Amino acid sequence: MKILVINCGSSSLKYQLYNMDNNEVLAKGLVERIGIDGSNLQHKPAGKAKDKYVFEQPLKNHSEAIKLVMDKLVDPECGVIADLSEINGVGHRVLHGSKFFTESCVVTEEVKKVVTECADLGPLHNPANLMGIEACEELMPGVKNVAVFDTAFHQTMPPKAYMYPLPYEYYEKYNVRRYGFHGTSHRYVSKRAIEMLGNPEHSRVITCHLGNGSSIAAVKDGKCIDTSMGLTPLEGLVMGTRSGDIDPTCIEFIAHKENLSLEQVMDIINKKSGVLGISGVSSDFRDLDEAAKAGNKRADLALRVFSHSVVKYIGSFIAVMNGVDAIVFTAGIGENDDIIRSRIIEHFDYLDTTLDQKANKMHGEERIISTPESKVKVICIPTNEELAICRDTVEIVTKKMVEDTVKDVLNNN
Repeated sequence: MKILVINCGSSSLKYQLYNMDNNEVLAKGLVERIGIDGSNLQHKPAGKAKDKYVFEQPLKNHSEAIKLVMDKLVDPECGVIADLSEINGVGHRVLHGSKFFTESCVVTEEVKKVVTECADLGPLHNPANLMGIEACEELMPGVKNVAVFDTAFHQTMPPKAYMYPLPYEYYEKYNVRRYGFHGTSHRYVSKRAIEMLGNPEHSRVITCHLGNGSSIAAVKDGKCIDTSMGLTPLEGLVMGTRSGDIDPTCIEFIAHKENLSLEQVMDIINKKSGVLGISGVSSDFRDLDEAAKAGNKRADLALRVFSHSVVKYIGSFIAVMNGVDAIVFTAGIGENDDIIRSRIIEHFDYLDTTLDQKANKMHGEERIISTPESKVKVICIPTNEELAICRDTVEIVTKKMVEDTVKDVLNNN
């Protein structure tokens, strides 16, 4: 079975084509700068003369980007399949499903309607996600599309964790509540961490998805019971360009002082804040590391503020779960920045946990990085959201094929 995984961002598109008969990635790639000057596709097919093919051409929207990807998948030179009919299903990452989706599902007109209605909660992503779905429907009619929602894993949170202390009518009228994001990543790494712990009947795991966008989840017995992001991905940790938690009055205060509109201040809080705003250097943690080592005090401060925000959330989630069995690091920073990991874990010596410094120096590998005698395990697990989306798609498409076959048999009888 061949499954195409599509992840549409606001101006980008990531994809992977899997052959699930042997768990092989046939091709993967990235389309950048969609709708912006300099649009390009970086296509990486397996078993071809070149490891990467780069195609530069104007792409007005995600529909054009997906059409370009499809063309290259069947291209005689850089393609990996003879025809699009070889693809059995397409899995799409969808950012926001509000409270309506607790698990992945086959895309229907009703599903698309809800994704559209949730666009005001995910204005940069939901429209792009929907455009990707509709482009695949047009280019591959009859092939099942599956929506995998970023918010679904967090729908097991109890009301005491997801309710905001606002007038209840806003929850009733507009579904204003905490939803959480990076759910596919948190689901994947928490499940793997529980396996590495020996699949105990009861487990308390804290997963730290740390990257340009960052979030933390408290996972008890395999289910999310709390998370750091909220109604949108802006709440929670300090991030690359997002402020994370701030006093809401800051918005009004800055608007008055700078004579800015609400939209302008929100743009600052989303795109010009976080470690970029503090450092004035970059939102890329690699740049901040270099600047800090060169003596840039604001870059060093930004890194410490980020680490401190992670420590606060881990500590609060330990309290929420009344303990912890494992702390897991994943995503770009979580998997690769040993200094950040050290700064975070050094605050939890009361857990009788010590990092194995040699293991901690390794980057991008699945491993336990705490010492064998540590009571709480610290684990690094590279996230694989695409594989998680692919597995959901295989399961749902297979189930749907069986259901359709049974219906056909019953109708013929």
